[in-house]
Amino acid sequence: MTAPAPRPAPPGADATTLRLGYGTNGFANHRLDDALAVIADLGYDGVALTLDHDHLDPFAPGLTRRVTAVGRRLGELGLSVVIETGARYLLDPWHKHAPTLLHDDPTRRIEFLRRAVRIGADLGAEAVSFWAGVRPEAVSPQCAWDRLVAGCATVVDAADSAGVTLGFEPEPGMLVEDIADWRRLHTALGAPARLGITLDIGHCRCLEPWPVPQCVAEVADHLVNVQIDDMRRGVHEHLEFGVGEIDFPPVLTALADAGYRGLVAVELPRDSHAAPAVAARSIDFLRAAAATAAAGARPTEDEVPPGALCSASTDAPATVRYADSGRRVE
Repeated sequence: MTAPAPRPAPPGADATTLRLGYGTNGFANHRLDDALAVIADLGYDGVALTLDHDHLDPFAPGLTRRVTAVGRRLGELGLSVVIETGARYLLDPWHKHAPTLLHDDPTRRIEFLRRAVRIGADLGAEAVSFWAGVRPEAVSPQCAWDRLVAGCATVVDAADSAGVTLGFEPEPGMLVEDIADWRRLHTALGAPARLGITLDIGHCRCLEPWPVPQCVAEVADHLVNVQIDDMRRGVHEHLEFGVGEIDFPPVLTALADAGYRGLVAVELPRDSHAAPAVAARSIDFLRAAAATAAAGARPTEDEVPPGALCSASTDAPATVRYADSGRRVE
């Protein structure tokens, strides 16, 4: 497939104008207030706030009061926000990410997403991000798809009522795992105006059939939220920048060329043990990559290194390996 022509960036825009954020799922060992302060002190423009037990639990008492306090703190620190909903054990202490929209009883997931939408509206979030989930073995593919479409329609209705933008994230190993799957879902829902795509840059390297900058161009018209991390072909493991295989200056150029002006939030959920140091290294790396991109760096050849599991310049899918005993590494 040929990449669509990117939308022209506003006059004077380049990679250095991109707005950087950091995900609170990479600060799981910090109190939320402390995490926000560290992120702001390091110079980030915003935060990707994962609603979780210690980070604005949407099911704990006093939600209105707590949301108001977080909104006030974000304002004091000058941080923009997107809402993420990938908490592992918030809904079920025994089963990671359960229930999803694909389970026999998705009631608690749907209520969680409705609350996330309301919280997003109250905080002025740029987007509320969510995903499909892994298909339970006992559920047929068609049944799982039908459940996903029905559940998403309910969430879209809630977002329409609240005036909130949704970003649906393709996740390796889930029912919607790539851009092609997202397109199918978007079409099945009638192409709702408030349903865009959350693009994880690492996932593009992991399994998409195109070079990463082309992935950005493919979804430029629907891009509402960006997560950024390094990754290797065929392995779903979020890595610090420079550890994986992604050439970042061309990616940041592609985001600028696409006219994307939302947060580009670092997504390193397995690095909470060293969160301040990792966040500091990350912003330094991305600023340097943005400066290189603004200076005119462009890829000179296909970004796939010799020995990759499959070529990113073809439509052949990657065989994805997971870095732990589960289906996903998140």
